[in-house]
Amino acid sequence: MRVLGLMSGTSHDGIDCALVQWSRDGDLLTGVVEHTGTVPYPPDLRAAIVAALPPNRTDMGAVCRLDTLVGRAFAEAAATCPAADLVCSHGQTMYHWVEDGRVRGTLQLGQPAWIAERLGVPVVSDLRVRDVAAGGQGAPLVSAFDLPLLSGLPASAGRTGALNLGGIANLTVCEPPLAYDTGPASALTDAAVRAATGMPYDEDGRLAAAGKVHEGLLTELLAEPYYHRPPPKTTGKELFHAGYLDRVAGPYALGLPDLVATLTALTAETVAARIRRHGLGTVVVSGGGVRNPALMSALRERARGVRLPPSDDLGVPSDAKEAVAFSYLGWLTAHGLPGTVPACTGAAGSRVLGAVTPGRGPLRLPEPLDLPPRRLQMSAVAPGTG
Repeated sequence: MRVLGLMSGTSHDGIDCALVQWSRDGDLLTGVVEHTGTVPYPPDLRAAIVAALPPNRTDMGAVCRLDTLVGRAFAEAAATCPAADLVCSHGQTMYHWVEDGRVRGTLQLGQPAWIAERLGVPVVSDLRVRDVAAGGQGAPLVSAFDLPLLSGLPASAGRTGALNLGGIANLTVCEPPLAYDTGPASALTDAAVRAATGMPYDEDGRLAAAGKVHEGLLTELLAEPYYHRPPPKTTGKELFHAGYLDRVAGPYALGLPDLVATLTALTAETVAARIRRHGLGTVVVSGGGVRNPALMSALRERARGVRLPPSDDLGVPSDAKEAVAFSYLGWLTAHGLPGTVPACTGAAGSRVLGAVTPGRGPLRLPEPLDLPPRRLQMSAVAPGTG
């Protein structure tokens, strides 16, 4: 079964696509990543998304327009990919409603009907809310993919985990199963660079490499209560946004390189502290942060002795890891299988995730399966051959 995963994360810069051919043999599920790509949001749509995110205020008219325009953008992105049997669309997270550490609701925009209409195949969408309704955090859902993927690592890897460095950093720990957002990855550095230069991010970590960490500001940033809450927990742009940065870092009046260096150190330390706490020996890393040499160097320094291979080494392209994971979650839903790990999200139990929008003609899904796969084996088709 070919499932197309579509994902736009907390960096909200574009839509990641991953087409995976899934084949099951007993408790082993094999995934061949046949296509990956990223389709940037049109500049006016990205600007509208940013304008609607906290701490800005918006109205229902803007929400309706974004739901349609993001849905159309996802449909256009899906149309650039080879044919699929099913699409699993994450949509664009606009708000994660958290009070006193409990997630009350979550909102992802991007009407799936536009994808179903354009491609003519069923679409799984709105995956997070079922976990929230069951008492979970709604994130990180990628833990359901990480655990069977990492199960094949050798004993010499030690205690293992998976780290994704997007706008927000999330960590999955295998034994015992645990997953949560550690804090910002690029969310605050992106906000600082955008405010000062209009550019979307610190390309190749050049600003961070040119700056010096301000230990006083770093200490104040590390005092943020979120870092000290026990998992399961999740966060996003509703907390770590430009207004938060202005409030905490504004009084220091640092030059941009020093500010970005300090924010990069914040990401490295908050992640490394969790890696040390869980005694991990190997952490498989994915996301845009993998391409930031300053961030990866700081992380290696603060998590000294821990192996940090990219997810590419396990057959999962690091730029598309979360899109690949949502392809897997779509496969699970299509087969009637749960896509949550209660120990990771805090839900009352495992749940089949999402809603299904039919394509053209009758809705036909595979026969339900009794048990999810215990092991994942991934490989990627070389670019230009798929």
